[in-house]
Amino acid sequence: MERAKVLKEEGNEFVKKGNHKKAVEKYSESLKLNKECAAYTNRALCYLTLKQYKEAAQDCTEALKLDPKSVKALYRRAQALKELKVSREFLKGF
Repeated sequence: MERAKVLKEEGNEFVKKGNHKKAVEKYSESLKLNKECAAYTNRALCYLTLKQYKEAAQDCTEALKLDPKSVKALYRRAQALKELKVSREFLKGF
């Protein structure tokens, strides 16, 4: 768990520097060790910045499984789905 936290913090530092690709790597490593809502939503932010909307939506869905009330996950998933131009009919499955 401690290693996962360190990796997530390293990811946060890369985000601050604007290196979202490297941040994704760190968050991914962290998530292999510990599934955590914040790591998913942080990685989703990076995916949004990198215009990888499908991955962002998937991460937010995983985050919501861990914390159904996560405002960040709901908001970022909505952003990703908007970019993907997902229909309202499709959204009924979420």
